Amino acid sequence: MSQKDQELSEKAQAVKIQAWWRGTLVRRGLLHAALRAWIIQCWWRLILTRIMEKRRQSVLDTFQQEQWAVVRLQAWIRMWRIRRRYCRLLKAVRTIQSYWRCHVCSSRGVIKGQYRISASQMHLELEVLLDSGPCIVTECIPLPIKQ
Repeated sequence: MSQKDQELSEKAQAVKIQAWWRGTLVRRGLLHAALRAWIIQCWWRLILTRIMEKRRQSVLDTFQQEQWAVVRLQAWIRMWRIRRRYCRLLKAVRTIQSYWRCHVCSSRGVIKGQYRISASQMHLELEVLLDSGPCIVTECIPLPIKQ
C-alpha cells in the first residue's frame, strides 16, 4: 500500500471517528432534550391535576350551597303555609269561642260537638241548643299535608 493510500485510509478512519463522535453528541443532546421535555410534561400534568381538582371542588361547593339554599327556601315556604293554616284555624276557634261566650251569657244554652280528623281535613260538627231552637254548625277545615 502506498503512502497516499495509507493517508486516505487514515483520513477516512478519522472522518468515521469524527462522524461517530458527532452522532454521539447529537444523540446525547436529543436524549437530554427528551428528558427535559418529559420532566416539563410531568410537572404540567401535576399542575393541571391540581387545577382540575380545585375547579371540581369549587363546582361541588357551589352546588352544595345552591342545594342548601333550595332546602331552606322550601322549609320557609312550608312553614309559612302551615302557619297560615294554623292562624286560620285559630281564628275560627276564637270566633266560635267568642260566639259561645256571648251566647252562654245571654241564653245559657248548651253546646255539643264532635270532630273527626282524616288524612287531609278536620270535620267539625257543633250543635248549639238554645231556648229558641237548635243551631247546627258544620265545618270542614283542611289540614297541612306533609309532602
